[in-house]
Amino acid sequence: MPSTPSCAESGPRARDLGLACGRLKPGPRNAITDVPGVRVGHATLDDGAIQTGVTAILPHAGNLYRDKPVAAAEVLNGFGKSVGLMQVEELGALETPILLTNTLSVGTAATALVRHAIAANPDIGRTTATVNPVVMECNDGPLNDIQALAVTEGHAAAALAHALAAPDGAPIAVGSVGAGRGMSGFGFKGGIGSASRRLKLDGTRFHLGVLVLANFGRAGDLRLPDGRRVGPPPQDAEPEKGSVIVIAATDVPLDHRQLRRVIRRAGVGLARVGSFWGHGSGDIALGFTTANRLDHDARADILPLRVLNEKRIDALFEAMADATQEAVLDALAAATPVVGHEGATRPCLSTLLSAIP
Repeated sequence: MPSTPSCAESGPRARDLGLACGRLKPGPRNAITDVPGVRVGHATLDDGAIQTGVTAILPHAGNLYRDKPVAAAEVLNGFGKSVGLMQVEELGALETPILLTNTLSVGTAATALVRHAIAANPDIGRTTATVNPVVMECNDGPLNDIQALAVTEGHAAAALAHALAAPDGAPIAVGSVGAGRGMSGFGFKGGIGSASRRLKLDGTRFHLGVLVLANFGRAGDLRLPDGRRVGPPPQDAEPEKGSVIVIAATDVPLDHRQLRRVIRRAGVGLARVGSFWGHGSGDIALGFTTANRLDHDARADILPLRVLNEKRIDALFEAMADATQEAVLDALAAATPVVGHEGATRPCLSTLLSAIP
């Protein structure tokens, strides 16, 4: 049975370990939920060899099929099995929540999203268009018995329900929770991490928030913000074969093209922590703005859309790079110990850093 963990079950945040990134200030929770309306929920499977789960990200708590946030996707390296990115790129909008899970559970999670959408919109596929579920994944195989196909539609529904029940702006659980339960990174225990940055435009406060599913990086390649390289000893000729999913949210009004430019800067943050997006790695970013939404039932021929003055976009580029870097470190910092399939385990970054004078 899944659990819906509280923040108390997370380890320390990145900043608790002195791992702050960049000069911009974070939002009040330093999380993707600093963007008003965004909610996150988890369902975690913790049962011997089964160490996996589902994480749900909701751009808003309303009917996403009928009130679609403008969105964009960017594939840095495409060794992945995601669902829905092609239509996001073609039409520039989201129409379901985003689910993260393990590689072999993508289809199950997609079916759960379709059922979730049909329950709220019985006209889907009958008198109106079908629905585009969005699911992304990383391979949690070494810690989780991925062949057990343990994730069910019920677990995906539980993650969605957990997100919907969260108050606006609530803190989120990070580390070895939800989809992050069985993930590894840079030889350490990986998982879910998050960070945000505050922005001021035309005298108004905005936020850009990032959530990552971190499951990438070779042992010994991790770089901390002060330049130190830490980690378990690297294995000779070990290939980079992990993955990372980066979800970005903002309340800055952007169009599809501008969003894609912004989320492309996730690659800067990933490079700073020591990644080079190896051949076997699925490094994918998806971003959305809550400030521009498309009405599924709109009747007008011309629709209003606000966009950022392109001369100000560097502020979002910087925020995206810094928040991605810190979100990855946050995942590693907050990860708690997991013993999984055939006794597999990973050391925790927090343990290593606490032992360093």
